Amino acid sequence: MKEYEVTITETLKKTVTVEAESEQDARDLVDTQWRNSEHILDADYFQGVEFSARPKRRSRDMER
Repeated sequence: MKEYEVTITETLKKTVTVEAESEQDARDLVDTQWRNSEHILDADYFQGVEFSARPKRRSRDMER
């Protein structure tokens, strides 16, 4: 049997409304709010999941 590395990527999504002078200011404000845990994304904000697989690479040490 071969070994595979499978990556699981879950997507959470939440839209918030803020007032700001520009789009960049709005992004910066929400980024700061998020870093301060003002916006918590949990399972209620689940949008989807993706799976990707690739053969497991052998390290060079294992080949010697």
